[in-house]
Amino acid sequence: MTLDIVWGNINYLASVVLFCIGLYVIIAKDNLIKKFLGLNIMHTSVFMFIIALSAVDEGHAPIMAEGAVSPFANPLPQALVLTGIVVAVSTTALALSLVIRIYRHCDTIEANELRELE
Repeated sequence: MTLDIVWGNINYLASVVLFCIGLYVIIAKDNLIKKFLGLNIMHTSVFMFIIALSAVDEGHAPIMAEGAVSPFANPLPQALVLTGIVVAVSTTALALSLVIRIYRHCDTIEANELRELE
């Protein structure tokens, strides 16, 4: 019984584990690039969670072909995730360009060393 519940919700469990890994990386690591990598892992886990929620059992597809069977995927979460991916990529590009700028100015990308420079 318990194992069936775990296997039935493995998508949710995997997204929570990925989110926790990303949060750990952001909190524990001092390197700015590693922090942004943790942020990207967190983005990915949220996208995975939203896509996992889009599967609908016993639902009706917006456009139904002859002989279609359930489960159906709701297209709205997929559109939201695509928008989120664009935002995540642009945020990452901006963050990495700022890291390059910080490195050129301060010769380090370690957060604790940058705090000492203030």
